[in-house]
Amino acid sequence: MTTTLSPSPVLDALQFRHAAKLFDPDRKINPADWATILEAGRLSPTSFGLEPYEIILLESDAARRRVAPDAWGANEFQTGQAGQIGTASHFGVLTAYTGDRMQADSPYLKDFLLTVKRFPEANADGYLSLVDKFQREEFDLTDDRKIADWSAKQAYIVLAGMMTAAASLGIDSCPIEGFDPAAVRTHLSELGVDMSYQVPAVLFSFGYRIEEPR
Repeated sequence: MTTTLSPSPVLDALQFRHAAKLFDPDRKINPADWATILEAGRLSPTSFGLEPYEIILLESDAARRRVAPDAWGANEFQTGQAGQIGTASHFGVLTAYTGDRMQADSPYLKDFLLTVKRFPEANADGYLSLVDKFQREEFDLTDDRKIADWSAKQAYIVLAGMMTAAASLGIDSCPIEGFDPAAVRTHLSELGVDMSYQVPAVLFSFGYRIEEPR
């Protein structure tokens, strides 16, 4: 049986969504809604289904203050206001895996297919041979920067799913590219995140608007 969904709720959510520059600092997203937003990210597609990303949430004020000087696009530098990093209910980083994990011959990928995807070993080997051909012959993913950029494309798909889910719940969001990747990577390492196999791809913020968009 084919189910036809009305397009109106989807388009209403997308019309609602905008790049919120400031949030109401006194309003917090409830845990059930945040779990839904995270689940939307988890269910988002990625190339070959390899999920080459992590979602890192900066929950404490101290963690946000550490990152803020090198996240100029999130601190409303033009107006001197607190910006997204100071007002969002939820703020964090989507990372992109590097070649250490995402090269077709990496032990991580083989283990991922066997333990997470539950491939039979013969199927995993055949699948990785396709990934290898894709990386080397078709998309020229032949160095660490290229692989990290490819992984970052997948992170953007994930964030798009999260933002659309948030909009459908009446929750605002903003993706942020205005930051120093090397500095943010260092900050995350100092906060205890293992950054040896990943780099920051994009910052994100979620919360409730404090003013209507112009």
